[in-house]
Amino acid sequence: MGEFVSLEVDAGVGTIRLDRPPANAIDRQVADELADAARDAAARADVGAVVVWGGRKLFAAGADIKGMAGFGTEEILPWVTALGEACDVLADIPKVTIAAINGFALGGGCELALACDLRLAAADAELGQPEILIGVMPGAGGTQRLPRVVGEARAKELIFTGRRVDADEAASIGLVTDVLPADDVYEAAVARGRGFASGPRVALAAAKDAIHRAAHAGLREGLEAERSAFCRLFDTSDQAEGMAAFLEKRAPEFEGR
Repeated sequence: MGEFVSLEVDAGVGTIRLDRPPANAIDRQVADELADAARDAAARADVGAVVVWGGRKLFAAGADIKGMAGFGTEEILPWVTALGEACDVLADIPKVTIAAINGFALGGGCELALACDLRLAAADAELGQPEILIGVMPGAGGTQRLPRVVGEARAKELIFTGRRVDADEAASIGLVTDVLPADDVYEAAVARGRGFASGPRVALAAAKDAIHRAAHAGLREGLEAERSAFCRLFDTSDQAEGMAAFLEKRAPEFEGR
């Protein structure tokens, strides 16, 4: 457990909790702790799904601007590399990851949310990549992941203007998957996570990998990866149980193997 980031596990769901008052600003230490928590969640057998949460007030208001304002190229490189690595490690967790977004998810906070598979937002949440407004640009995945989520034209508009979107607009453009009352966001994310944790974990991991390959490579390579992963699943206990349950008209009892 880090000073500002922790991993707590309950009923198969690991919550990566960011807690750096007052705004959950992300500096080098926070980025390193996020990466460590994500690696831990990926490795632990008792974690079947992951929720990333910044608390009931806000997700993460962005990078620690005060800490980086005087940096030059050499000074900022290790910091942005650390945050980029944290997002990459989170994105590569072979389990379903869910961002539970209360309040602001801006700049590095938005990039952290984009590294998750699903994003649930409070009705009063705001998301955006406002870096352009302070003379820089997203540097930890925003220019790469946002277009893949909302499309190139919309991503350009959001990044070029730096404007924030509210929860309803975020849902309308596909940036978030669900909009919920603020008090329900975390609990809903955990409940969704428990569903994935008790499901066919091997199949979910394979599907996630195939989708990522398709999103980050050519269509042909993605299709080949999908097909190969699909075939490999026929050597798993969960595939046998899932199909047997379907034919027997009962609920499956997955074991994650």
